[in-house]
Amino acid sequence: MKKIIIGTRGSELALYQARRVASELRSNGYDGEIIEKIIQTSGDKHKDIKLSAFSKGDEPLIDKGVFTKELEESLLRKEIDIAVHSLKDLPSDLDNAFELAAILERAAINDMLVTPSNVLSFQDIRNGAVISTGSVRRSRIIKWKRSDIEVIDIRGNVPTRLKKLRTGEFGDATILAKAGLERLGLYNDENGSLELDGHTYGSYELSSEEFIPCAGQGAIAIEALADSPVLDITKKINHLQTQQCVAVEREFLKLLGAGCDTPVGINAIITPSENEMIVKAIVFDETNLSSEPKTAECIVQKDNTQNVAKDLLTKMQIDF
Repeated sequence: MKKIIIGTRGSELALYQARRVASELRSNGYDGEIIEKIIQTSGDKHKDIKLSAFSKGDEPLIDKGVFTKELEESLLRKEIDIAVHSLKDLPSDLDNAFELAAILERAAINDMLVTPSNVLSFQDIRNGAVISTGSVRRSRIIKWKRSDIEVIDIRGNVPTRLKKLRTGEFGDATILAKAGLERLGLYNDENGSLELDGHTYGSYELSSEEFIPCAGQGAIAIEALADSPVLDITKKINHLQTQQCVAVEREFLKLLGAGCDTPVGINAIITPSENEMIVKAIVFDETNLSSEPKTAECIVQKDNTQNVAKDLLTKMQIDF
C-alpha cells in the first residue's frame, strides 16, 4: 500500500495514540504516505450524557461503541484504512467485518488517585470526601472500600478534569489512568510528579491488586477491515504478549455480556519467566449497589489460556 489513512478521535490523547501508531509503522519499514483523519464519535458529540446512559432507556442513543462506532463506519465506507483506539473503548464482540489488526505494547495498567495538591493514599483521603470519576468500575470499587466517600459522575478529557479538580468543581480527588497521564506528558514516573499549566498536583499510584483495571487498560488497538491488505503491514507492529493478555480479558467481557455500564475489572499478566499467565477479575452486581463483588484468580501456562475466561466465571458462580 502506498498510502495509509489513520482514523482517530480528535482529543489530545487520541491524537497521541494515532501518531504513536504512525511512528511504529515508520520504525518497522513502512515508507508510504500516512494521513491522519479526525472523526467525531457519539461520545465526543454528546459530552453532557453519562457514558453509562448511552445504551439505556427505550430508545438508547447507541447500543455499543460510544467512542468507536463512527470510526468503524468510516472503515466500512473505506474512508480510512485503520482506526486507532484505546482498547478499553472497543467492544469485545467485534463484527465479523472487522479485525484487530495489531495491539501495541501495553503501557501502565494502574489507576492514579489525583488530588489538587497534597499527595494522599486512598486510605488517607478524609472521611466523607468527594471523588470524581466517569467509570462505573472505579465508582463501585471506591464505595466498596470506602462507603463514607461520595462519588460524583463526570465527563471530560484529562486536562479538563484536572483543571476542574483544581478549582474544586470535581471534588477532593479524581481517579485517572496512569497510561493516559504519561502519554500526555503530564506525569513523570521518575520523580512521581504530575503537572499541568505550572500547577503540581498530588498523585498516588493505586495498586492493580486493589483497583483491578478494566479490560484493555493501557493498550492501544488498531482496527481494520478483516479483508484489508493493510493487515500485512500492521502485523509487524503487533506486540504478542500484550495481544495474548488482552485476548483473555476481552473474552471474559464477551462471555459476561459486559458493556460500558458494567462494573467489572480484569487484568492478565505474563510472569517475568514468561511461562505463566496470571489473571484476576472482579465483578459487581449492576443493580444491588450494596452487594459484595465476586472475585477470582487463575494461573495457567501462557500457551494454554483458551479456557481461562470460562474458568474465572465458573469460580465466581456466574452463568455464561
